[in-house]
Amino acid sequence: MVPADITLDRLHDVIQIVMGWSDSHLHRFTIGNKQYTEYPEDREDGLACGRYRLVDLIRQKGRTFSYLYDYGDFWEHELTIEDSRYPLPEADVGIICLDGARACPPEDVGGVAMYEEFCRVIRDPGHEKNKSSREWAGWDFDSEKFDVNGVNRELVKYLRWSRDRYQQWRATD
Repeated sequence: MVPADITLDRLHDVIQIVMGWSDSHLHRFTIGNKQYTEYPEDREDGLACGRYRLVDLIRQKGRTFSYLYDYGDFWEHELTIEDSRYPLPEADVGIICLDGARACPPEDVGGVAMYEEFCRVIRDPGHEKNKSSREWAGWDFDSEKFDVNGVNRELVKYLRWSRDRYQQWRATD
């Protein structure tokens, strides 16, 4: 859950946290026939996502749009606006992960087909690449595990680190 007035660049940050990725690849949102990305160099790249708020682009319940991360691995997500006036559970934290299933594919695993192969390899202790794959992904990687509390801890840190400040970092002369 995110606030309706979140900017697309901040929504990208939230998706990165929820997915467990490191924001080391390009991304884009596609809403209608327009594309939004972080640092467009020309019109073909799309519009600067930090200049647009979700509520200004989509208000209709049930409307879907796409988010693509890593143009090589091509992790495409379909996002749906479920309710633009959703009441926050428990504390009014602004951003929260309500649930999830399965672990995020590791960064640079190679896309859907390669992730499926990777999962097959790490489940097979006799596979010749089992040890190197587990070491690469982290010895405790479990493709079936999703830690919603861990994700929410990271989201709280993100909210704290990205909050508005009273003073700018450096004095502007």
